[in-house]
Amino acid sequence: MGPGVGDESTFEAEHANEPDVEALLGFRPTHAVNVSAGCNREVDHVTTALLTAAVMDVIGGVANVELLDGQASAVAGLPGVLGIAGEDWMALGSAEFLRAWVGHPAFRLVK
Repeated sequence: MGPGVGDESTFEAEHANEPDVEALLGFRPTHAVNVSAGCNREVDHVTTALLTAAVMDVIGGVANVELLDGQASAVAGLPGVLGIAGEDWMALGSAEFLRAWVGHPAFRLVK
């Protein structure tokens, strides 16, 4: 979804309540591809993160990962992290970041 793909107002509405990430990224995102799953077990979380990284390998982009309380300090130093936003509840990063996060002992996705 985004400019030139579907309804631009849908993209704007979907991201209206998110922090402004333009300052962190150096650009304003205009498209989104969502990868989500109802994760209950560790394997579900790992699979979702690695699937997202694989999609990013093909189409590029920046991962927007919601964080649990206390996770910001765990991910801040990982390779591929572009920034932490939204009062520490959102990490922005590359596919490299997702792969590094999966390997970290504190790894867990927000359900």
